[in-house]
Amino acid sequence: MMNTKFSTVLFFLLILSQFHGKAQNSYVIPQGVKRILFVGNSITYSGQYVSYVDAYLSLRYPERDFEVINVGLPSETVSGLSEPGHADGKFPRPDLHERLDRILTKVKPDLVFACYGMNDGIYLPFDEKRFQKYKEGINWLNQEVQNNGASIVHITPPIYDERMGEAYANVLDIYADWLISKRYSDQWKVIDLHWPMRKYLEYMRLTDDNYFLAKDGVHPNDTGHWIMAKQLLLYLGEEQVSKANSMEEVVPQFTNGKEILKLVEERQKIMKDAWLTSIGHNRPGMNVGLPLKEALGKSEMLEKEIRNLLE
Repeated sequence: MMNTKFSTVLFFLLILSQFHGKAQNSYVIPQGVKRILFVGNSITYSGQYVSYVDAYLSLRYPERDFEVINVGLPSETVSGLSEPGHADGKFPRPDLHERLDRILTKVKPDLVFACYGMNDGIYLPFDEKRFQKYKEGINWLNQEVQNNGASIVHITPPIYDERMGEAYANVLDIYADWLISKRYSDQWKVIDLHWPMRKYLEYMRLTDDNYFLAKDGVHPNDTGHWIMAKQLLLYLGEEQVSKANSMEEVVPQFTNGKEILKLVEERQKIMKDAWLTSIGHNRPGMNVGLPLKEALGKSEMLEKEIRNLLE
C-alpha cells in the first residue's frame, strides 16, 4: 500500500495535471475585437499578468494588432465598501462606480477583462451584507459593459493566503465560487484562477512549508502572476502554454520573444499611468502619467520596434 504522504503527493500531481491540461472553458476572441481593456485593483495595476497576456497575443497573433489597455486602480472595489481607517484614515477605498462611465467612454473597449473581489470583503470575516454588495457590484459592472456594446469576461479573485487569515481566505473562496456559478446560471464568461492558485500553493507547500505566492498574502509574485496569465490564456484556447512554469519558458518559443516581452512591459508601464491620469480617479498617491497624446506617441514608437522584431 502507498503511504499517506505519497498518496497525498500523487493526488496533488493529478490535480495539477488538470491545470496543465485543457482549459476550464474555451473562448475565441472575435475577429472584430481590437481594444482589450483590463479593470481591477492593485493586482491588475501592478500588471505582470496583463503584460504577459499582451506579449503572448503580440507574439502569437501579430496580424490581429490587439491594443491591451490596463486601468487597474490600487485599493479599488466594485462593492463600494471601505473598512474603517483604511490607509491609516487617509482616504476610503476607491469605488469603480465613480469612474466606470469615464473608462468606457474614453477607452471604448471591444472586450473587457474584470478582476475584482480581493478588496471587496474589506478583509473582514464573511458577512452576508458585504457579499450582497459584491454581487450587486459585479452584476452592475456586467450590465454597464454590455450596455456600452462591449463583451466582458470576469476573472475570479486571486487567493488570499490562509496563513495571513483563514477567515478572509474563506471569504474569497465564497466570492470565487459565486462568480463561477454565473457561468451556469447566466451563461457568463468566467475565468477561474482562484482555485488553480490555491491548489498550486497547497501542492508546493507539501515539499516546502515556507513557500508563498504572495509575501503579504495579497499581492502575487511573478509566479502568481504567471498562474493568472496562464489560466487566462488557457481560457482563450492557448494550450501551448499548458506545461510552462513561467513566461520565461514561453517567450523563447517565438523569434525575439524575450526582447518583445521587455518592450511590451515598457509600453504597459507608460500607458497604464497615462490612461489612469486621463480618465481620472479618486485615489491619492498614484503616479501622474504622461499626457495621453504624448504617451500614445511613445507607445507607437515601441510598437514599431516590436513590429520590426516580429518580421
